[in-house]
Amino acid sequence: MSSNRISDENLPSEQEPAHGEVERAEDPFADPGLPAHRPRIQDIDERAAKRSERAVAFLFTLSMLATVGFIASFVVFPVDKIVYIWPLGHVSALNFSLGMTLGIALFAIGAGAIHWARTLMSDEEIVQERHPIEATPEVAAQAKKDFLLGSAESGFGRRKLIRNTMFGALAMVPLSGVVLLRDLGPLPEDKLRKTFWKKGLLLINQNTSEPLRPEDVTVGSLTFAQPEGLDEHNENFNNEIAKAALMIVRIQPEEIKDKRELEWSHEGIVAYSKICTHVGCPISLYEQQTHHVLCPCHQSTFDLSDGARVIFGPAGHALPQLRIGVNGEGYLYALGDFDEPVGPSFWERG
Repeated sequence: MSSNRISDENLPSEQEPAHGEVERAEDPFADPGLPAHRPRIQDIDERAAKRSERAVAFLFTLSMLATVGFIASFVVFPVDKIVYIWPLGHVSALNFSLGMTLGIALFAIGAGAIHWARTLMSDEEIVQERHPIEATPEVAAQAKKDFLLGSAESGFGRRKLIRNTMFGALAMVPLSGVVLLRDLGPLPEDKLRKTFWKKGLLLINQNTSEPLRPEDVTVGSLTFAQPEGLDEHNENFNNEIAKAALMIVRIQPEEIKDKRELEWSHEGIVAYSKICTHVGCPISLYEQQTHHVLCPCHQSTFDLSDGARVIFGPAGHALPQLRIGVNGEGYLYALGDFDEPVGPSFWERG
């Protein structure tokens, strides 16, 4: 019988490499250590250090000038001004100037910080052994010492030109963000408090575009109206109708619970804002028996027989009522504007 065992003397020796095998180093992952430190020109020549200092200060100053240019662009360039810039073609002068100046301001701060670190701050590598996460009092004291040492080596206290220009650049860059807030749109002033309604304007049926008479509004019906003189072809029609949209219902006078609502109505005809006081959705669902109106967006429910107060849902306050009457020709008309702002709450509402 043949044996599967191999004689020990036929095995390759551990000291001698097998035929064709490359001899390996004893430790292929040995730590090569840190290379010898080579000083920079700024470390041995103060004139070179001064040049680097001036270069860093120039970049920080350039950032400040670019920030000023960013702010000035809002004043100099109108929104609709188009200019030709090769190779971009025809672009908005305002957008181009804003992007260019803000980009330069941010780039100059970053470039100045990098140039400062590479040429003037200490570049010696320090080996620190790993240590537990919890710092001992000795480690805390050493960290404070290292911080003070790093601050001294950076020249932050000694090189006042760099320090002052850096503070100036960092302080002015946020002004760009403040200016951008002004571009969110025109100031609202008192536009949110007023609508197109005023005393004497007729109530126009939105479906027929005809003035409304009391007999046109029957008990249990829901009618939508807009003020006289508001033309859908006008430039500001959407903005105005979003505040002036009106819903009209007729309730038996004895069923109206709110005293002021009854005084502001005409023979049980009440007019309320159609705009929900939650997020401004148009209200269009009316329940005849309960006189409740429902917003289809988030189910806010208002009781039109009781001052349009909120009885369910996330709306914060009741619907504003429009005081109405009948003129000499028998048409319904407004006796003024809404007594409070329509739609959702806003921080200036009070």
